[in-house]
Amino acid sequence: MKIRPNPVNKSPKSPIVQNKVNPKFYFCNFANYCRQTAAPLLAGIRHTQPSPVPRRNPHCCLGTEFGESTYFISSDLCGLVCENCDFVLLRPLVWLGVGKIKKEMAGGKIKKEKAKRTTAPYQGGISFHKSKGQHILKNPLLVDSIVQKAGIKSTDVILEIGPGTGNLTKKLLEAGKMVIAVELDPRMVLELQRRFQGTPFSNRLKVIQGDVLKTDLPYFDICVANIPYQISSPLTFKLLFHQPAFRCAIIMFQKEFAMRLVAQPGDKLYCRLSVNTQLYARVSHLLKVGKNNFRPPPKVDSSVVRIEPRKPHAQVNAKEWDGFIRICFIRKNKTLSSIFRQKNVLSMLEKNYKTLQALHSSENGSLVNTDIGMDMLDQSMEMGGGTDDEMEVEDDAGNNDDAEGEVSEFKDKVLGVLKEGQFEEKRASKLTQQEFLYLLSLFNKAGLHFS
Repeated sequence: MKIRPNPVNKSPKSPIVQNKVNPKFYFCNFANYCRQTAAPLLAGIRHTQPSPVPRRNPHCCLGTEFGESTYFISSDLCGLVCENCDFVLLRPLVWLGVGKIKKEMAGGKIKKEKAKRTTAPYQGGISFHKSKGQHILKNPLLVDSIVQKAGIKSTDVILEIGPGTGNLTKKLLEAGKMVIAVELDPRMVLELQRRFQGTPFSNRLKVIQGDVLKTDLPYFDICVANIPYQISSPLTFKLLFHQPAFRCAIIMFQKEFAMRLVAQPGDKLYCRLSVNTQLYARVSHLLKVGKNNFRPPPKVDSSVVRIEPRKPHAQVNAKEWDGFIRICFIRKNKTLSSIFRQKNVLSMLEKNYKTLQALHSSENGSLVNTDIGMDMLDQSMEMGGGTDDEMEVEDDAGNNDDAEGEVSEFKDKVLGVLKEGQFEEKRASKLTQQEFLYLLSLFNKAGLHFS
C-alpha cells in the first residue's frame, strides 16, 4: 500500500492538518505520526471496534500493524477514517490522548479545564452550598477540642449559630444544660430534628429557623459557633451589644479576620476592627484550623477565637467612638496631625461644632456638655444635613478672606487639641485603647464631636 503524500503540510513535526477540500476533516500521514508513538498501544484494537460505515476494502486495515495508508481525523476528534476502506476507529483518542492531538492542531499546549463543583454531597443526601458558607466540621478531635476550650458548665445555656448537621451540637448537648441552635437553611433544621428525635437530647435542644442577624437572641451563657464567614463582622458586634451580657463566645472565623481581632498596637493587621472589638471585649486566639477539617473544604484556613465581653462596658458614646476611630484610621500609618489637617475632616468637625453650639445657644447653654446623649447628636446631624462626603466648605466669592480666616482659626483649634495631648506625631497604628480614649476626651472637652 502506497503512502499518499501530504499536499498541505510536508513537515513531519506537524502531521495533522485541516483538509481544505473538506473542512470537516483533518488528515495526517498516520504511518509517520503513529508508528513510533501510538502503534504499540493501538496494535490489535481495530479488530474489536466495529465500523459505522460500509467498508470498500475489507482487507485494508485488518492487520495487526498499521498499513502505509492516509487516515483522516474528524473535526470533533471522535474518530480516524481510513481513506481507502472507510474503516473508523471509534475511540482512537483514548489511546492517542486528546491533549496531544489538540496540541498538534493548535500549535501549542492546551490547558485542561477542571470541572467546577459548587456543592459537595453529604452521606445523608444533603448538599452543602459553599456560596452560603456551609462548611461542616468533620474532624471529631477538633470538635472535642473546641468544646473543651469553651469551658462549658453543666448548668450553661449554649447558643450555637449555624449548627449544620449537628456534629458540634451533639457534644454541646452532652456538656451543657440546653442548646439553642439558630439555623437559616430549612434542610439543616430538618436534619437536626431527625438526628436527635427520640434521643435523651431532644428535650434539651431548641432550634430557631431564621437569619441570626435579624433574630432576637434569647438569654444564653456561652456562644459556640462555626459561622458563615461573610457575616463575621456584623455578628461579632451583634453579640458584643447583646443584653444581658454572656460569659464568653467561642467562634470559628476566617484566619485573617481572626488575626485582625486579636492584633495589638504595632502589628501589621492592627486596624479599626481590632480597636472597636477590644474596646468592648477581651479577645484571645485559641487554635488554628486547616481547611481540610471541613466538608466541603473552604479556600482559606480558619481560626477559633475566644471573646469575653468586658463588664461593665466602656463608658463611651458608641456613635461618637466609631466616628472618631474611622477618622484616625483613614491612613493608619500617617501622623494624626496630617489626618486632621485634611479639608473634609475639618469641614465635618466644624459643621458638628457649629450645629451643637447653635443647639445649646437656643437652650440658653453657653458651653458644650461632653456627655451629650445619642438623641441630641442624631438631631444635630439631621439639622446639618448631608453626609460626611458632602460636608465641604463652600466659599462665597465676596467673603473668601473671612472664610479662610475662620477655617484657619478652627484648624488651629483642632491641632491645638493634638498638641495638648502630644499626639501630633503619633500614628493610629501605634496607639493603645487608653490613648484613643484620652484623645477623644480631649476633643470632647474642646467641644469637638465626631457624630
